[in-house]
Amino acid sequence: MNYLQRPATGGQTIVCSRCVMDTSDPAISFDENGVCSRCHAADIQLQRVRLSPEESERRLAEAAAEISRAKTKDGYDSIVGLSGGVDSSYTALLAHKLGLRPLAVHLDNGWDSETAVSNIRGVAERCGIDLVTLVIDWPEFRDLQRAFFKAGVIDIELLTDQAIVATMFRLCREHGCRYILSGTNVATEHGVPGEWAWNKQDLTNIRAIHRQFGSIPLRTFPTMGLWSTIFQRYMGLGPKFVELLNMANYRKLDAIEELKRETGWRDYGGKHYESIFTKFYQAYILPTKFGVDKRRAHLSALIRNGEIQRNEAVAALKKPLYDPDELRRDKEFIIKKLGFTETEFDQMMREPPVPHDRYRSDRPIREILKRVARLTFYRGS
Repeated sequence: MNYLQRPATGGQTIVCSRCVMDTSDPAISFDENGVCSRCHAADIQLQRVRLSPEESERRLAEAAAEISRAKTKDGYDSIVGLSGGVDSSYTALLAHKLGLRPLAVHLDNGWDSETAVSNIRGVAERCGIDLVTLVIDWPEFRDLQRAFFKAGVIDIELLTDQAIVATMFRLCREHGCRYILSGTNVATEHGVPGEWAWNKQDLTNIRAIHRQFGSIPLRTFPTMGLWSTIFQRYMGLGPKFVELLNMANYRKLDAIEELKRETGWRDYGGKHYESIFTKFYQAYILPTKFGVDKRRAHLSALIRNGEIQRNEAVAALKKPLYDPDELRRDKEFIIKKLGFTETEFDQMMREPPVPHDRYRSDRPIREILKRVARLTFYRGS
């Protein structure tokens, strides 16, 4: 066969011959050489961001010139989210080197690690960037997270992602900024199965789950729903997202070394592990309840980006997701902070996963809009 197909595994796990993605990805398929569909898709996606040094320099300079012209009365030309992770930290450092003057915003959802706080402070101080930290109302956020646990859905983290985007748009309105510097990048984020997450702007789904399982009214939690996202982000009525890393031939491992050298940045040992909860979510909740090891997607992206060899990724996957003592401490801390008993929590981990669209969602509307967009495109071509 010379086409991609989903193999009949008979319960046997099949691993890509090029990366380390396997049949835990429900949508994966393989060609006659055992190369997965994620790799084939990446070959196309990565071409967009693999630039010559001259082209990269030109695009970054043009973007910086455009953004600089939009400086507000407060002296800022953009907003940059700063979590303390690699991508956001390097975006802030790159903005500084380009001569930009962003306002950095950190959203404290109650789960920051000490290392994250140190990294955020170090990057902001080294780059001379003003930093504002906005603290989410903890009782509200805890109630939301508890509701998502009770609902049995996979993407508990969409709550934080929803709040971050809504907060950055609000700050843009308050300060008159026309640009948001995003750490989103193709190089290290391509190839994550959509089935391992949910649409981050599905406010309908958040509210439906909270109505059924929550108990505290949401009065201050930052939100931004489907229509607001469409009008502000995709129809040009709000600030423009600028993905600097996609212009910079971004390489994560090189970025880590540069951040360490220039800002004293410290590594967390895993993607998004700057958050205590995110580490526990990715290294315990996902594999335990959902059979998902996100390291496969993250390591596979690094393989395709030419940063590591496949044998290095295979060796990394053989390492335990968690040190047993650290897991015990983190589990005890997180369960207590969320207000669950260990018996309640373990029972939720044993219950079968529930699809997000078991609860009300804006997915049907999004599907209609996609079909309309495709029809419009075909008629206009």
